[in-house]
Amino acid sequence: MCLAVPAEIEKIEGTVATVNYGGAKRTANISLVEAKVGDFVIVHAGYAIQVMDKEEAEKTLDIFREMLEQEDAGA
Repeated sequence: MCLAVPAEIEKIEGTVATVNYGGAKRTANISLVEAKVGDFVIVHAGYAIQVMDKEEAEKTLDIFREMLEQEDAGA
């Protein structure tokens, strides 16, 4: 199973971007998408494969937060 978590692009150098997963920063190749700093992307196997609308990314992140809260509460 693959879980796609939106990551925000913080910096771009050539085709490599620094992305932020809520504090965890990683690098991702963005050569497959047209993205800019501030965009949200879905990354798979080190490559950004989709640019997400900011509103949709925030909704998705809210759902993940709710799931984690329920898991922490033992639900």
